[in-house]
Amino acid sequence: MKRVLLCVAYDGTGYSGWQLQDNAPTIEGELNKALSDLHGEPITVIGASRTDAGVHALCNMAVYDTEARMPGEKVSYALNTRLPSDIRVVWSKEVAADFHPRHMLTEKTYEYKIWNDGFMPPTERFYYCHVIGKLDVDAMRKASRCLVGEHDFKSFCSVQTTAETTVRNLISIDIVDNSPKISVLVKGNGFLYNMVRIIAGTLIDVGLGRRTVDSVKASLEALDRQKAGPTAPARGLLLKEFVFVDNIP
Repeated sequence: MKRVLLCVAYDGTGYSGWQLQDNAPTIEGELNKALSDLHGEPITVIGASRTDAGVHALCNMAVYDTEARMPGEKVSYALNTRLPSDIRVVWSKEVAADFHPRHMLTEKTYEYKIWNDGFMPPTERFYYCHVIGKLDVDAMRKASRCLVGEHDFKSFCSVQTTAETTVRNLISIDIVDNSPKISVLVKGNGFLYNMVRIIAGTLIDVGLGRRTVDSVKASLEALDRQKAGPTAPARGLLLKEFVFVDNIP
């Protein structure tokens, strides 16, 4: 028995998220099916990030165990011939038998992509959140500063979360303005359910003048989901970078 680590990229438009579901297509479901076909044995992957329906990724991580003799680094090539064209395994490698991507110290960067203009090209509709009103990016940057560091993000996660604690550490929030394209880049060691989308929705409200810069700190301190902004649409979210702080064994 050996354990193989996969780096997986996907367009999440046609899927009901990462996690396996009985009656809907998911990224995990497609990987399980393709890997089981490849190795000739039942395979179940364990993913590092359970992205929501419509969310995209360049580098989600997953592991699985197999009796197959195929070298770990060869799996990606063979697997890509069996996967749908909107899912690709970027690389694969064998890792230690006890390696688990959710138990490692990591840094993840999510990018929330906004198209800030009266017209958004239809070719971009699955990858950007369309905001018509002119955003005050400087105000968004000022508002984001209070979120950096270790805080209780209860106001910035779904009430449906099952996390044992809502304390998380954000390493940085950068907002890049290449109008009409605006990117909110959020880097942290871990994230709560809908956390980045709620941060994005709150900062969009600040940019549109719907809430003040100071209100974001007050929302954070309130520990109340109703005090923060809306959950921005899933289609604007991309898992952009995933780094194991300790090198992969």
